[in-house]
Amino acid sequence: MLAIAAGQFKGPDYRGLISQDMDLLDRLPPEAGKRRADLQRTIDARIDDLVDAADRGRALRRAAVSYQGNWRDIVLLLCVLLFTIIWWEVDHSRANWLPMFILLILLAVVASVYTLRGLLRVAFTLARWRPHHNEHPGAGVSN
Repeated sequence: MLAIAAGQFKGPDYRGLISQDMDLLDRLPPEAGKRRADLQRTIDARIDDLVDAADRGRALRRAAVSYQGNWRDIVLLLCVLLFTIIWWEVDHSRANWLPMFILLILLAVVASVYTLRGLLRVAFTLARWRPHHNEHPGAGVSN
């Protein structure tokens, strides 16, 4: 996760691999029918993987947008804040101190947004749920 956050992790380049395999498929002689079929099968599998990854990404984005928030957001925010405070006490001359501190601040901001959104949603739900009883039983009744 830290490698992904630091931008050091690069996933496989499916499009490049598919392009290379298609180029190789074009160079194979027609007599190599078994090899051509096997290579075509791997190309098809990579294309299917690419489509599946796009579908999963779309589903994850949809789930992230529709997320309602709950008590775990508050716990996560508290943990991030506490770890940030602890990290502040670590020796500042360490090479990874500043990138980690910046990452922790960004995580705290993201957790704060989710926590605030969840709390506002709960507050609005409670405000709408409150029963509307007539507080003055004699109101509207003429004497």
